[in-house]
Amino acid sequence: MTPRLAASTGDLSAHGIGGQQDLPISLNLAIAGAVAALVVSFTVLAVAWRTPRYSEETSGRPAPVVVARLVAHPAFGIALRVFGMVLFLYTAMVAVLGVDKVINPFFGIVYVWLWVGIVPMSLLFGPFWKAISPVRTINLLFARIAGSDPDEGLYRYSPRLGYWPAAFGLLAFVWLELVYPYSTELSPVRLWFAIYVAAMLVGGALFGNVFYERADPFEVYSTLVGRASIWAVRDGELLVRSPLANLVCTPTLPGLLAVVGVLFGSTGFDSFGESPTYVRFLQGTDVSGYLLNNLTLLLFCLGAMGIFAVGCMLTGVGPGQSRRDLPNQYAISVVPIVIGYVFAHYLSYFVEVGSRTLVLASDPFSDGSDYLGTGDWSDLTWLSYHPTLLASIKVGAVVVGHVVAAIVAHDRALRLLPARHQLTGQLPLLIAMVGFTSGGLFLLFSS
Repeated sequence: MTPRLAASTGDLSAHGIGGQQDLPISLNLAIAGAVAALVVSFTVLAVAWRTPRYSEETSGRPAPVVVARLVAHPAFGIALRVFGMVLFLYTAMVAVLGVDKVINPFFGIVYVWLWVGIVPMSLLFGPFWKAISPVRTINLLFARIAGSDPDEGLYRYSPRLGYWPAAFGLLAFVWLELVYPYSTELSPVRLWFAIYVAAMLVGGALFGNVFYERADPFEVYSTLVGRASIWAVRDGELLVRSPLANLVCTPTLPGLLAVVGVLFGSTGFDSFGESPTYVRFLQGTDVSGYLLNNLTLLLFCLGAMGIFAVGCMLTGVGPGQSRRDLPNQYAISVVPIVIGYVFAHYLSYFVEVGSRTLVLASDPFSDGSDYLGTGDWSDLTWLSYHPTLLASIKVGAVVVGHVVAAIVAHDRALRLLPARHQLTGQLPLLIAMVGFTSGGLFLLFSS
């Protein structure tokens, strides 16, 4: 996460955990325990889970009546749209009229509330960004004025594009956040989001709302994380069902592997970029640090995609299947890993800098005002004063994420692989996940 933003808002080693000394056990034991949990989980699954358990048509039960009526009421959707637009207009105001310093709440809103906050909000409430998306709301207003249908555009969105535009959008954002040397200067960040809004509005006009479902980087991210929530909709009915069922029943589209590869690889790069080894390397080389950061970010994203793709393609194929299709079909199993690693890497950062952003938001023009009444609130720093607890939570998040990923991958394998390969065929994918687990913990505690 952007170090200058962190440094300006309080404690900004904050989204790390201080290193291996904070672990209640040694790093080697943490990795060994995590790998053991993953292997044991696979063994139990092999014995007790021999047929696919979830179906899009039958999984889940109706949500409680009160909740279903609330969500179905038109006023509920309107309230969410209004909330999203108010936050958007406030953000645009501080982006245009606020001071060009990191105390401008604009940076905390986009880097913390939006980027990191997408995960907990979507995990709790489902595809949260879709419900409040300001670009969807603006497109809806334009369509109403023109008397057209926002679901219909001038052209048909090509199925071959899938999630590829969203993958490139996500890569552009993490590049801005993690690599671009002026990521805490107002003009370039403001320009990035101006281009994003313009691209989304043009895309929505050309291809309708399906463009946001496939190409909006924030909506795609939120929707994928929302698949790990307990909420689902089938034939217009709100359901409560197992997050495992939601994940397993996710439609497979081109570019899905690229999306999860960027999400997982960029978080790994964020940890690696803060490690003493990498920092010393940058300080001791004559090669441009900016160039090295660009190449390293790309290497982490492509590496995550490549390792996972190889593990999937070695699982084996059934009649009529192509090995090239397997990585996309298994890619949804990476989502729990991404969620676990985001919690592990950004938990304290989100709490501390997120609360600090609420303080700064009360003074949008940095002139000493207190419009929201939060100007004298204190940062929530409790977690930083309990490093052992924080470290335990983060190790747990990584382990749980990988175990859930193994379950999702196992159910996928039972659907995709011929009977003779359903267990042995999963071993390459298990090895890939063991590598992710070990590497993720090593990077997390070396930063």
